Amino acid sequence: MREGRLTTGTRLPATRRLAEELGVSRGTVKAAYDQLVAEGYLTAQQGSGTRVAPLPALDAEPPEASARARVPRFDLRPGSPDVGAFPAAAWLRALRRVVDAVPSAAYDYGDPRGRIELRTALSGYLGRARGVVAPPERIIVTSGYVQGLALLTRVLGGAEIAMEDPGLPFHREVVRRGGGRVVPAPVDEKGVRVEELGASAAVVVTPAHQYPTGGTLHPSRRRALTDWARARGALVVEDDYDGEFRYDRQPVGALQGMAPGQVVYLGTASKTLGPALRLGWMVLPADLVDAVADAKLHSDHHTESLGQLALAELIGTHAYDRHVRASRLRYRRRRDRLVERLGARRRVRGIAAGLHALVEVEDEAAVLERAAAAGLAVGRLGEHWHTPGAEGRPQGLVVGYGTPRERAYPEALEALGKVLDAGL
Repeated sequence: MREGRLTTGTRLPATRRLAEELGVSRGTVKAAYDQLVAEGYLTAQQGSGTRVAPLPALDAEPPEASARARVPRFDLRPGSPDVGAFPAAAWLRALRRVVDAVPSAAYDYGDPRGRIELRTALSGYLGRARGVVAPPERIIVTSGYVQGLALLTRVLGGAEIAMEDPGLPFHREVVRRGGGRVVPAPVDEKGVRVEELGASAAVVVTPAHQYPTGGTLHPSRRRALTDWARARGALVVEDDYDGEFRYDRQPVGALQGMAPGQVVYLGTASKTLGPALRLGWMVLPADLVDAVADAKLHSDHHTESLGQLALAELIGTHAYDRHVRASRLRYRRRRDRLVERLGARRRVRGIAAGLHALVEVEDEAAVLERAAAAGLAVGRLGEHWHTPGAEGRPQGLVVGYGTPRERAYPEALEALGKVLDAGL
């Protein structure tokens, strides 16, 4: 109990059963229990048995660490959807149909590329919804975007990989830990500046909704990027971040459709359904499929199969499309409310798509301090630069509007508005 192996609330065996297991008298066990109760290690109540009592931690967490770990009152950090809107009923129906229909072989080890049912369903869906050229034999199912990026980095074997600046620091660390050499790929209002890519073997981009600035890769930059890749024999790694959620016009097609031989397309169900499912996919140029499949095999053998089959069922019955459309309408309403509350007094960027917006501020540190005091968690632009703290960089809040539940969102938005208004 002192070491934490028996935690608070753990129920101990009855004295008779423990005495039989240990080969001692029941009276000996009862005396030991009584002593531990007297010393405060156990509690004993009629009808609920003997349980481990609440014990003070031996190595108490410092107060400041405890404060950092505290759950915020309002969470407007980017990167997550409204998981409360997960289509549980549709998912359960799909899972039941799958369990009733699949052969017993589906419970065995599987193809490292993923279930053919899901790869076939994704081939059709990605073609019609995102304009991706995706034959099933060129799709590999992963346990999310991070695994796809890590597998590709391993296959590229220590190559120089350009990554958007600003961009997500965690993804840069994934590449570094996979052996890749990360260099910055500067981004402006039109997207990645192709002329500054140099001799990198690959570049990772978010064309549909750049993270964190929220811009969409300009058509001229799309052409320049695919021309650069063809001329140098390089790869473009397309993170189709927020690709399904475009609000002011029809969704912009994936970059991969312009150059299937040069672009690795990565997508996931994390934003459309939920991160807990751990389902993602890669659409690869033909010459990379075998190498990535081998890396996947030696990483985790294969992604779990029942979730793959359930997602294939959702896509095949168009329940997935219906859920995405409903989510798009809900998130657009949230986007509109954010712009209405903040846009009159602050410049709000990146609002044409996605689940986050960039709100420009003059002093990130001061705003974040006020936000923390109000129990409000938001992202900040400053942490996304390759060299944080450099002088002259734009400042802003990266505000996610996917995370709060529907009932909490208006209050969270009002709290953010008050924090920002206090600085004007």
